[in-house]
Amino acid sequence: MARAKTTSLFDTGILRQAALDAVAKLAPAKLVRNPVMFVTGAVAVLVTLVFIRDLLYVRAGLSFTGQIAAWLWFTVIFANFAEAIAEGRGKAHADALRSTRSDTQAKVLLHPDDPADDLWEPKSADFLDVGEVVLVEAGETIPADGEVVAGIASVNESAVTGESAPVIRESGGDRSAVTGGTVVLSDWIRVRVTSAPGSSFLDRMIALVEGAQRQKTPNELALSVLLSGMTLIFLIAVTTLWGLAGYSGTILSVTVLVALLVTLIPTTIGGLLSAIGIAGMDRLIRFNVMATSGRAVEAAGDVDTLLLDKTGTITFGNRLATAFIPAPGFTDNDIAAAALLSSLSDETPEGRSIVALAKGNHAQTEPDLRSHAPAFIPFSAQTRISGIDVDGRQIRKGAVDAVLRAIGMPLNDTPAAFREAVERISRTGGTPLAVADGNRLLGVIHLKDVVKPDIKERFAALRAMGIKTVMVTGDNPVTAAAIASEAGVDDYIAEATPQDKLAYIKAEQGKGRLIAMCGDGTNDAPALAQADVGVAMQSGTQAAREAGNMVDLDSNPTKLIEVTEIGKQLLMTRGSLTTFSIANDVAKYFAIIPALFLATYPELGALNIMHLATPESAILSAVIFNALIIVALIPLALKGIAYQPVGAAALLRRNLLVYGLGGLIVPFVGIKLIDLAVSALRLA
Repeated sequence: MARAKTTSLFDTGILRQAALDAVAKLAPAKLVRNPVMFVTGAVAVLVTLVFIRDLLYVRAGLSFTGQIAAWLWFTVIFANFAEAIAEGRGKAHADALRSTRSDTQAKVLLHPDDPADDLWEPKSADFLDVGEVVLVEAGETIPADGEVVAGIASVNESAVTGESAPVIRESGGDRSAVTGGTVVLSDWIRVRVTSAPGSSFLDRMIALVEGAQRQKTPNELALSVLLSGMTLIFLIAVTTLWGLAGYSGTILSVTVLVALLVTLIPTTIGGLLSAIGIAGMDRLIRFNVMATSGRAVEAAGDVDTLLLDKTGTITFGNRLATAFIPAPGFTDNDIAAAALLSSLSDETPEGRSIVALAKGNHAQTEPDLRSHAPAFIPFSAQTRISGIDVDGRQIRKGAVDAVLRAIGMPLNDTPAAFREAVERISRTGGTPLAVADGNRLLGVIHLKDVVKPDIKERFAALRAMGIKTVMVTGDNPVTAAAIASEAGVDDYIAEATPQDKLAYIKAEQGKGRLIAMCGDGTNDAPALAQADVGVAMQSGTQAAREAGNMVDLDSNPTKLIEVTEIGKQLLMTRGSLTTFSIANDVAKYFAIIPALFLATYPELGALNIMHLATPESAILSAVIFNALIIVALIPLALKGIAYQPVGAAALLRRNLLVYGLGGLIVPFVGIKLIDLAVSALRLA
């Protein structure tokens, strides 16, 4: 599985740009999107104005006020810095994608409806219209997104997917979609343009990884409301402290109250919230999955059921030849040689797989027939036969009933071993093809849906994560049962129509379950659009890619394991850091309040377990700790909490023990150590 190029967290180019972006994000219009940081920025301005006033008129308390102002600005800038790093890593990948684009000249066909007319005129890819048909030959770049309407070609999609192995693109079926910027390696294809300039798949990818279209998820919005509420509560609490201090004879300056507010509001999670969400989408990119929304990433973390289309998702897109079964009196090589000759004019994927099997597993070579005047019989849907007449031989290959009819042999007159092989292949969901040389029946070719490698183990891993896998297919129940057993899915739906898939998803969602759907065909589009997580295969049709909210560039259906882990990791990271942040606030409250009012209320000495040097030192130490803890947690926010397949109860216990208890202990230790340093350096 190819992955997008990984950019180091400490890449100097990204850090340099993030530093500039962090300052640019101080603009109120940008900062207001994060209420906690907006309040922090506003009070930083207020303290800065107080510092300027003191500098000009009062000339007292300059050191303390100036330090508080500096650390408040440091807090806001580093919160912006965390978000800028997360965005910068996505932009680095976007720049790599953008570098693959070039001013491609397209060959626009003048008579696209005439298959024999290749007359074309040049046109810049930037000005292609939807519906135009272009000719792309070996060595040329596909100028725009489109659907193959004629021909077959090997295409290098490494610029988009990162996968070095070429893929086959052909007209018809679910492997007809091509992406602008990829390169045809062999043969030729005619492509009907499906995207206008500026709206191609590559353009959308660039916009997505740059975060331009990223919206806050429902959980993020809910958490933002919670953080805003907590900020408002602490704002009211700190304001009332001013009155309490005046009543008790304690003098609290604006600087002290502002600093107290910032240390008590949830600045830790507020400063890292955006970075966590952006980093979640960025981690998907590194697994070659493009998500169109953060909501889809979150939903992936809570998926209960995964629906997978069979053809092209669980299995390869077309049935492939897997075995030659000779009739009595003939050998494997006899049927392999005849199958090769009879398939030379069969341009279907099945025909090409027969040629590949004969050459690969049976060491057959394609003979030079130029001097033999062969007559080829191309495969057609009407005859269901292909073949060749050469040197007096009439070799035929095709559907069993069609071949037997062609050679005038009733099924009951065929050898028992032949009939047994045909029945066995049909019973297991395969397709038997007969091969004949004249009136001699040479044997049977076994065509079957080939399950993708290692898929059974991957489905077992999904099962261990509590996700039910359901295969949906239009095949008959016998074929569906055979493929489901081989692939290791939990359940299957046979003879499924697009309406059946849609109805199943709606029924499951009605029970409160979150559904993921993997598919690659146009008939999967309604289900992909309805599912909470719709993962379209990059190799699929344009309709499928537009309907889903994720696109898997590797076309690997079991990629949902990584998608689910990243979704869970995103939720766990946000929950863990929220727990840590709230616990932080509790610890800082009990650390600072006793130090401020100890002189007026000696009874608070029982709570003054930290024994901070002075009220000023307590405030300054808390503000410094508040800023430094955001810096310390940036790598964790971007990397995410390591996912472990544990239940919700165990996860809650771990959060409370590690991040809740840690959030209580770390501030006590950190503030005390900073207080010692502040006192030693006489900063307050």
